[in-house]
Amino acid sequence: MADYSQYNGISPAMEKLLPHIPEPPPGMTIQTLKQYQNSSREEAVREDMKSLADKVVIKDHSIPSRDGTTQIEARSYRPADKPADAKLPIFLFFHGGGFLLGTLGTEDSTCSRVVIALGDVVVLHVNYRHTPEFVWPTQWDDSEDGLEWAYANAEAFGGDASRIVVGGISAGAQLTAALVQTKKREGAASFGSLLGQVLMIPCLTDEPAREALFAAKLKDPKVSSWVDNADAPILPVSRVRLFSQLLLPQDKVVDTVDPRVSPGIATDEEVKGLPPAVFGIAGLDPLRDEGLLYAEQLAANGVPTKTHLFKGVPHGHRRFGDLLASASKAWDEVLEDGVRWALSRPKLEANSPVIVHE
Repeated sequence: MADYSQYNGISPAMEKLLPHIPEPPPGMTIQTLKQYQNSSREEAVREDMKSLADKVVIKDHSIPSRDGTTQIEARSYRPADKPADAKLPIFLFFHGGGFLLGTLGTEDSTCSRVVIALGDVVVLHVNYRHTPEFVWPTQWDDSEDGLEWAYANAEAFGGDASRIVVGGISAGAQLTAALVQTKKREGAASFGSLLGQVLMIPCLTDEPAREALFAAKLKDPKVSSWVDNADAPILPVSRVRLFSQLLLPQDKVVDTVDPRVSPGIATDEEVKGLPPAVFGIAGLDPLRDEGLLYAEQLAANGVPTKTHLFKGVPHGHRRFGDLLASASKAWDEVLEDGVRWALSRPKLEANSPVIVHE
């Protein structure tokens, strides 16, 4: 039975930062909160892009949705020093934000940094639709449509359809984990091109499925990350529940053990043969233990796996940038090196311990 309590606790740098974390103005509706958070993120990204923009070529795309009602937004990023006709490996990226937050513009700096660091990859960011306007399974459908479009139309952004790594942050990592499982289950042609998955601070279960998972696999669910980090900064349990309520409204019947909703409770047989996986997990995150359990399950079933633990910092700590310089540097390296490692077609290692970043 698993016990991850050794990863509890807050880092001195994060503790020092806590009193200075801005809170959204009180009395906001979901819509005004969404606008406020997206605008704040976009403003920060515009500042970041002042030093990045001349190193990448950015192009917008439209992806037909399966329901035929809209075009899904997408944006590609290529190294500025690579010829436009050079076919580069593809990093298909899904942003975080609890399925509520995020726009094309909020991810420009993240995607650009990956392109600049690797030098020979094209990133395609798929801006799936968001709550509260769109609920389950729209986001999952959009992610699958995004992959199939990228696989069939790689030439539109200079990508190599035979070399695709999928990855995401938080909710985007949930979509990633579900996507690779779904394509394996379907026997899709695109599955053969999936060389890896990068799961940063992933949410992998809905709450009922999480309770069952922890009861079955943790030494003591009472000291789980869900309990110990219930009031963590950035993403307390109350915020996780709000996002879930918006995504899975009570008037909509949803099976929370659906493999797309809760990829973290897949069977051993279902995870065998999945592409290599990189995990970036925050120690001060309610979602920590489900990520660690899934990483162990993949490795135990023959999936090459690398697991990184950012100790002492919360879910989404990368937003603090230089205020958490060491943790932010580690985050960028895990994300960038994770894509690079997946593209190297890694083999299973006999012993793959958790790599702790303090």
